[in-house]
Amino acid sequence: MYLLIHMVPAKIYHYLLEPNPVLVFYFVRCFLSVGCALSEVYFYKSVCREFGIHVARLTLAFLILSSGMYISSAAFLPSSFSMYFSTVATAAWYTRRYELAVFTTAISSLLGWPFAALLGIPIAAEMLMHKQEWSRFIKWVLISGLVIAIPMVWVDSMYFGKLVVAPLNIILYNVFTNHGPNIYGTEPFVYYIVNGFLNFNFVFLGALFAPLGLFLVWLIVPARPRDSSCLPYWYSLAPLYLWFLVFFLQPHKEERFLFPVYPMICLAGAIAVDTVQKLYFYVRTKLNPSHIGCHYLQYTAHITISAMVICGLLGLSRSLAIYKGYYAPMEVMIEANKLGTEGEVPSDVSVNFCIGKEWHRFPSSFFLPSNNWKLQYLKSEFKGQLPQPFLDHENATSVIQAHFNDLNKEETSRYFNLDKCHFLLDLDVGTETALEPNYSRLGDHFTILKSSGFLNASKSHPLFRAFYIPFVSHKFCTYGSYNLLQSNKLKFLILSSKQKSSKFS
Repeated sequence: MYLLIHMVPAKIYHYLLEPNPVLVFYFVRCFLSVGCALSEVYFYKSVCREFGIHVARLTLAFLILSSGMYISSAAFLPSSFSMYFSTVATAAWYTRRYELAVFTTAISSLLGWPFAALLGIPIAAEMLMHKQEWSRFIKWVLISGLVIAIPMVWVDSMYFGKLVVAPLNIILYNVFTNHGPNIYGTEPFVYYIVNGFLNFNFVFLGALFAPLGLFLVWLIVPARPRDSSCLPYWYSLAPLYLWFLVFFLQPHKEERFLFPVYPMICLAGAIAVDTVQKLYFYVRTKLNPSHIGCHYLQYTAHITISAMVICGLLGLSRSLAIYKGYYAPMEVMIEANKLGTEGEVPSDVSVNFCIGKEWHRFPSSFFLPSNNWKLQYLKSEFKGQLPQPFLDHENATSVIQAHFNDLNKEETSRYFNLDKCHFLLDLDVGTETALEPNYSRLGDHFTILKSSGFLNASKSHPLFRAFYIPFVSHKFCTYGSYNLLQSNKLKFLILSSKQKSSKFS
């Protein structure tokens, strides 16, 4: 069901405009970006109501300029999908539109990522315990089930040929098995701290310490009571810190796991800046009592501007570093797509497109020109389970194929013979092993068609590979070559195919 939702814009573009799969790929990403932007606008307006225009403007600046939002906004991932709708749910909660909050939380957790339901706990708690609106809560839970859960189960079950409740399967596998997700790798506690700083720089650190700042303001800064229609600070930010509490303690950590709370990180960072301004103004009025009658924003505008400029420049610097360092696979695959769409490789030829150690950087099968191009895997140092395509015949999604396991163990049936590869995607950083030879330098077997620079992180300075500084970073960073290789045997295959075509024409 999740895939079919995204198929709608892809099909519309395919039928109305250019059918090139690469353009469909980028159109879907643009569609996701627009959806993310709309959720951010609604979130901004809700923050204006709940926290004031000053905090809202800071939040908007951090949303626009942060590298974290740049990464997550267009990612075709359930966690990004959950981010859009969890953001809407939180915004609806801030404006007391409880029906919308419950419904969008259901979309986020049922169609997207079931763990996103965690963000709905404070919303449910307020409705049930504080507002005592049991009937409205139950009503919208039932409506959500009828509108979302039942069609989802029906569609998924139809495609898989058996009863499938996808969110339940995800929870059972990750929570109620002996191994859980830890078989896919574990990270130390500081992983999210480092990752959060890279994606949000000082905004993330501010988000971590916002509760302390709010406590100090409450303790020492005299202020008028907050509007009774607003939620207490600790409660309005509860979804963020509840998420941190749960996911920081999990051994298996991934960057995408924090996507659903990225907008709230920007909000908490903005609140942290606001608390610094209030504390600064309080100290200033103690030293110079003549300012007591003034508003704190009059004398702390430089803090606002400094926070926006410093955090914004760091966010842009990080985004540029990601683009310049890691865009090569997309660029090279666009060239591979042109080989088929521009007639370099005849459409009647079956093409084996191979990847070895670069399996995890392959952007998408949308970059392959047509269905006669097949993605194949070469054996590498990776010892986990690689993907396997569906069968080609009708009802293929309902066929349970052999050679699968749920323990991420290597399945040798996935591997392909190098001699049968027509094209190969390879990264040349000057190193090789027995299972990962430097294919780019096997001149007798392959010809390099396209090459693009790819950051060699192990040989680059940690600071300058993380943040791009014009005219400086290139001096401290080393790049390898990301190459599209063509088998020398393919030349004869193409030649014979063209000769055959000309003979019949």
